[in-house]
Amino acid sequence: MYSIQQESLFSLEDLLEMSPKDTYGYLFETLDITPFLRVVSKKAFLGAPTQLNYAAMLHSLFIRIVERIPTIKDLRNRLKRSLEFSTDCGFTGSDRIPSEASYTRLIQKLQKSQVFQQSQEELVQQAFQEGFIDASAVAMDATHVEARDRRPDKKKDDSDLLATELPKKKRGRKSKGEREQWLKEQLELEENRPLFEKKVEAQLPYSYDELAKEIPLTPAWGVKKNSEGKNVFWYGFKAHLLVDCKSQYILTALLSSGHINDGKMAIPLLKGLAERHPDLPVSHVLADA
Repeated sequence: MYSIQQESLFSLEDLLEMSPKDTYGYLFETLDITPFLRVVSKKAFLGAPTQLNYAAMLHSLFIRIVERIPTIKDLRNRLKRSLEFSTDCGFTGSDRIPSEASYTRLIQKLQKSQVFQQSQEELVQQAFQEGFIDASAVAMDATHVEARDRRPDKKKDDSDLLATELPKKKRGRKSKGEREQWLKEQLELEENRPLFEKKVEAQLPYSYDELAKEIPLTPAWGVKKNSEGKNVFWYGFKAHLLVDCKSQYILTALLSSGHINDGKMAIPLLKGLAERHPDLPVSHVLADA
């Protein structure tokens, strides 16, 4: 049985001896934020001067993940309360703490760009060239990601049924004409379904970019069996990962709505791996049921 566990970057003794400032320094020694800064920075010298410290904002967003600060509001509160924390993030005494709207605009700029994907691809290529990634065997699985939106009632009214849902079968044997009409209706309903609600083989003719655009990204109720065989429900999303079995590097990752079956994301993950990293010598792919 495989036990894929991310190794610790530092030992427990090292972490206890480090102050938060030292920890952040080690983090940003290896993390190059220049591509991210290039996306959000002002492109020309003309116009009004920039009043925000974008480098410090990016540092604070990364540190927020390390410190497990749940929301941007909590991050701003800590920046305002702790002068030491704001200084560790890169803010100076003359900088004002950015508003939540400023952070939202910065995050939206990053999301609309390809900087995360490009950075991930460069990291994987570098790790493969240096021998950290073997890539002969890869494993895929999914994990749940809870949404911050308000959870709706799991019960759904009949008025909310989609037009693509199959009608209930009538009892009894159909006549030849009724059966032909019924088969025709089933074919039309199947054709009108979204791509990720059709059978898995319907994804084969599509490219990775086409599949990525069709992936549902709205929060939804999801269900998954835990290690005890019990159903666990959550409202939100699923993170689908394809990792190298030897080093546990994430090779490809996709996000979907919580109700999407794990098997429906296998083809997009494999096509994304083949398109983004054609040099990786993948020979075996491990997946659960």
